Amino acid sequence: MIKYFYIVFLVVSISTVTGQETALSRAEIVAFKENVKLVSTKTKTIESSFTQYKHLEFLSNDIKTSGKMIFKVPNLVKWAYTEPFQYSVIFKEDKILINDEGKKSDVNIGSSQLFKKLNQLIVNSISGNMFDNNEFEISYHKTDSYYRINFLFKNKDINTYIKQFVLKFDKKNYRVFEVKMIEPSEDYTQIIFDDQKVNQPIKDEVFTN
Repeated sequence: MIKYFYIVFLVVSISTVTGQETALSRAEIVAFKENVKLVSTKTKTIESSFTQYKHLEFLSNDIKTSGKMIFKVPNLVKWAYTEPFQYSVIFKEDKILINDEGKKSDVNIGSSQLFKKLNQLIVNSISGNMFDNNEFEISYHKTDSYYRINFLFKNKDINTYIKQFVLKFDKKNYRVFEVKMIEPSEDYTQIIFDDQKVNQPIKDEVFTN
């Protein structure tokens, strides 16, 4: 189950910081949230390539994987890993559908409040609709090219797995281009999105196992 958690939730930063980060003012926070929500309301589908890095303190090199993420409103999400292995995970209704190089299985999350919250966080992180959630302590920062938003989890159950959740938004289009999840041990998972295609037709059949 932990393996699935890491792969699904990914759901991020070795990247070099561009410019000095400063905190947003109250007025800037309001404007930022309004812009992100405006973009998200116009977003019906997203298809994006991604590169994922898993940093573990005891390893000299990060574990690198890559693939494609597909999102369709209201809450269909597919993570399809293609390198260095074939592995896909689909969040659909109350199930996680898994295809491990042809070996298919599913996990029922309907009876688990923890996995329900994880599914909500995945969808909300893609849509950018996370800023009025009282489950987090949120801080806002900016550079010349991006916004960085830190989410500290208040929920003790989730804190067992993740201490902090970080999103980076491009200043030009207010879309998430990087996600980072930091564990209590300070190990982390980093995902960088590129080649994002927005509002292209995506059939529901894509989200079948």
